[in-house]
Amino acid sequence: METVASHADVQSHLLDRQARIREFLKGQRPNAQLVDLLREVDLALERIDDGSYGICHVCSEGIEANYLRADPLVKICLAHLSAEQQHAVERDLERAAAVQGKLLPTTNKRIEGWEVCYHYEPLGPVSGDFCDLIQQDDGSLFFIFGDVSGKGVAASLLMSYLHGIFRSLASTDMPVHRLVEHANRLFTESTHSVNFATLVFGKASANGEVEMTNAGHCYPLAVQNGQIRSLESTGLPLGMFFSAEYESRKIQLAAGDTLFLYTDGLTEARSSSQDEYSEARLSALIAREHHRSPEDLIKSAMADLTTFRNGTPKIDDITLLAIKRRS
Repeated sequence: METVASHADVQSHLLDRQARIREFLKGQRPNAQLVDLLREVDLALERIDDGSYGICHVCSEGIEANYLRADPLVKICLAHLSAEQQHAVERDLERAAAVQGKLLPTTNKRIEGWEVCYHYEPLGPVSGDFCDLIQQDDGSLFFIFGDVSGKGVAASLLMSYLHGIFRSLASTDMPVHRLVEHANRLFTESTHSVNFATLVFGKASANGEVEMTNAGHCYPLAVQNGQIRSLESTGLPLGMFFSAEYESRKIQLAAGDTLFLYTDGLTEARSSSQDEYSEARLSALIAREHHRSPEDLIKSAMADLTTFRNGTPKIDDITLLAIKRRS
């Protein structure tokens, strides 16, 4: 999910930072680093005013949106960084990838009548997709699955932040939809206005009941007694409105039933003829292969995607999650 910040959004962000730095410098000893930073902010605002913002000073081409979003003060594109600067970026990406990898749950889980498996495939070193599984003392399982706007390091940082929010709130006894409302408020008040996240947050109970809130994410697919249906959103993506309200829905899964979640990197993948993979194709595959284990079901989906793409490069992160009722 790629969202490019408009220059108006960047300008608002920089004006806020400009005011904060100036306020901090009042009455303080001269601070060379802050003075230099303020000068850079002033110059970036001037570039916005004269229309040259986001243009590489070396090649006069547009600076990569993800790079510009991560650092709104940059003046050259990634291709024209010095060797030392490029190595620094590579090291940061390696560190970010290592941190993000540690946030992911165990690949396969079997708990209290449930079998769970996920597949995580970032487009680059890091990803804005996120997936987490939190086992509760009562035998239930919380699952968080979604996609932060953007790509690269900036998106991965927001993903990590959301991971922390839900991990903290999961220890409370709030209902599913209330927990998402609290997470939305925390996310909205502490991120930039261009940032948002689609996600599904749910609770799978030991008795087979699954309660979910879908905040603007791709529709999960539920296979019940061999019949498949998609589960629509129950609220807006997180980060759009501070006071957004959310609803939850409950479904009952019997032995052999499956819940399948995915990010749009799967359904919006393109073939060599630029056709879209689509939810319809995925639904047909899940309906046909639902008897398989979560691990094999995910393997079937990825194999079908590879066949469909027929060598066409990936364009987005891809994450899949399958939850199957065992007993």
